[in-house]
Amino acid sequence: MMLTNRSKSVVKKEMSLVEKLYLPAILSGMAITFKHIFKKPATVRYPEEKREMAPVYRGHHVLKRDDSGAERCTACGLCAVACPAEAITMDAAERKPGEEHLYREEKYAAKYEINMLRCIFCGLCEEACPKEAIFLTDTLVNPEVARDAFIYGKDKLVERMDHRIDVSKRQTADVAMFKHSEMDAKHNKVYKDKTKQ
Repeated sequence: MMLTNRSKSVVKKEMSLVEKLYLPAILSGMAITFKHIFKKPATVRYPEEKREMAPVYRGHHVLKRDDSGAERCTACGLCAVACPAEAITMDAAERKPGEEHLYREEKYAAKYEINMLRCIFCGLCEEACPKEAIFLTDTLVNPEVARDAFIYGKDKLVERMDHRIDVSKRQTADVAMFKHSEMDAKHNKVYKDKTKQ
């Protein structure tokens, strides 16, 4: 039974003596090898040498803090919903009196985990975040031996105040303009005013 009208007749051609010895194929392969020996290698000797990363390289995640040190994340779950690999899980909790300096909003992420083995570093989590809380940095994710070590909790994700991470290269022009406005008190007001325009 023919599935298509495109039939092709196959001719069994006898190989010549030179073709049977595979000499032309071996010589052409060796010529390519010798040509590449004298070229500059494309690899670098990591970690002694480090290749320059693009400004928009997507690597290790970071949960940002505001200028006063409070966590920006409100555990809204938009990053988890946007994640195509379903790598993000979180548990929300309510801020207690006296914790205003720790968490920016009344609701915060008590547990925030990213499974780095599932993550595809697409950056959709940072695009979905309305509070500018999560960003992908240009830092490489460290190699580990055990699978459990690749589940990053808040201990590995939250930005330290003594080691702030600059994410200005990853922000759009609108976000950069927003950053120059007053940060804490007018955050939601500035956002609502922009949506009215």
